[in-house]
Amino acid sequence: MTNYTPTALAGRRLPNRWDGVALLLVMGLLIALVDVGRGTISTSIATIQNSPIHLDPAYLPYYALRSTARMFAALFFSLLFTLTYATLAAKSRRAGMVLIPILDILQSVPILGFLTFTTVFFLGLFPGKVLGAELASVFVIFTSQAWNMAFSFYQSLTTLPNDLQEASRCFRLSPWQKFWRLDVPFAMPGLVWNTMLSMSGGWFFVVASEAVTVGNTTFTLPGIGSYVATALEQENLRAIFYAIIAMLVLILLYDQLLFRPLVAWSAKFRFETTATATGPEPWMLKVLRRTALFQDIGDFLGGIMRSLTRLRLALPARTQIDENQEPSKLVDGFWFICIALVAAYAGYRIVTFVSGTLHWSDVGTAVLMGGFTLLRVMVLMAIAALIWVPIGVWIGLRPKATRIAQPIAQFLAAFPANLLFPPVVLAIVYFHVMPDIWLTPLMLIGTQWYVLFNVIAGAAAFPGDMKEAVANFHIRGWLWWRKVMIPGILPYFITGALTASGGAWNASIVAEVASWGSTNLAAHGLGAYIAQATAAGDTPRVVLGVVVMSCFVIFINRILWRPLYAYATRRTTLG
Repeated sequence: MTNYTPTALAGRRLPNRWDGVALLLVMGLLIALVDVGRGTISTSIATIQNSPIHLDPAYLPYYALRSTARMFAALFFSLLFTLTYATLAAKSRRAGMVLIPILDILQSVPILGFLTFTTVFFLGLFPGKVLGAELASVFVIFTSQAWNMAFSFYQSLTTLPNDLQEASRCFRLSPWQKFWRLDVPFAMPGLVWNTMLSMSGGWFFVVASEAVTVGNTTFTLPGIGSYVATALEQENLRAIFYAIIAMLVLILLYDQLLFRPLVAWSAKFRFETTATATGPEPWMLKVLRRTALFQDIGDFLGGIMRSLTRLRLALPARTQIDENQEPSKLVDGFWFICIALVAAYAGYRIVTFVSGTLHWSDVGTAVLMGGFTLLRVMVLMAIAALIWVPIGVWIGLRPKATRIAQPIAQFLAAFPANLLFPPVVLAIVYFHVMPDIWLTPLMLIGTQWYVLFNVIAGAAAFPGDMKEAVANFHIRGWLWWRKVMIPGILPYFITGALTASGGAWNASIVAEVASWGSTNLAAHGLGAYIAQATAAGDTPRVVLGVVVMSCFVIFINRILWRPLYAYATRRTTLG
């Protein structure tokens, strides 16, 4: 007979009350996945086209489940994209010359621009099946999430402290080991905050991703976005209120179940040399750490990850790159020639496609509309910086305030501009004011949060030893802002401002055209130009509008944000 001593029993994981909570969570997740999978794979397009969206609130839980599944599917692909694309751009100087401008272009391409070119492609992959429409919707949500996360990860990789990089070389870590043991942990706090923002950004465009009309192609997927679109079409204020409540409940749920534990977990990766006070542990993190089931799963997955991160996966010694070697001017010249040839060919194809039906006057119109949108973007960026930088610093330096503000900021960032159309449209019509001015604040709804979230992340990651030094020297007031905090958060702020600028151009598609029932309002701008061309199925004008918008964004990034980013990387990196 085997005798179990108290010591032996203490070493075993026995079921506890937390296992009941874990069992409920796991079973609920599995049931939800099966339900979503059954409604996605086996359903035909004809079925959803013949099934109208019901405004009865009893359907909202199912619609919310479908929308949330699309959000997390897009978030998964966004994370894969971030870890590969941003890493290649940061680690390879020549690749970064191409990949970063491409990322600038991609973040400026509006959601409707992606829809125009991808809807038919995805529907053609699975003819007659709803899976094609689901993939098109997930891809649209992906385009509203991925660029922000990639910029955040790239910013972290390019601002790694020199002493940490020297330590990785002293320990002879391979590139693979350095990536998982230094790059990813250092970037984790900022990446978690930007992942939250990307999730909210997906909600901002949920109507455009689920209720799609591109020329003669129309489909409406079950989800909160389609529910909102139907409510707006039928002028049903009660249904819009139900949709807002459903979104609030969803955001609170995944904030408690996922993002709050992630923020608490990522705090251990902050770069500092002194111990800092930690806040109370989130209840979900307690479940993960105290539940035998989750502990076993975590140990199993952790063992696999440790085995993977210990792999050297290094290049042979003879192919190792000398970091002190000057780059070859001959190779650089050849690389620039290749880039110029590809860019010239792409430009030729675009000009050929557009010039078949349009004239130079159309180009002038698009550029003029872009000028109107540019003015709105610059004014709104200045307003967002003046308002949210002080607030973000105040929140980020106070863990208790961060825990309170986190779900509130997520909900406000996720709030679709479409839900504000009724009061805005009615107010503009009632007071007879100009849509060009009073539709502009709708752009700020979806863009200001990029600045806030990144500033909070920067302030929260501010090293504790630096705080102690500042307190000992009694640095306060404007000197504290000028010499301490602004340099400390500058890389984070520029990342947020850069993505906010691109997001503002993207949001112009939604904000410059507003409708409520039979009342339609449009401001002068490139967003309205593209939205109207998309609704009419006018592909050449959609292409023209997207190209002009991309040129505006690249121009602003080259003359303003990129020089500021280089300055922040050069002058404010620790170590």
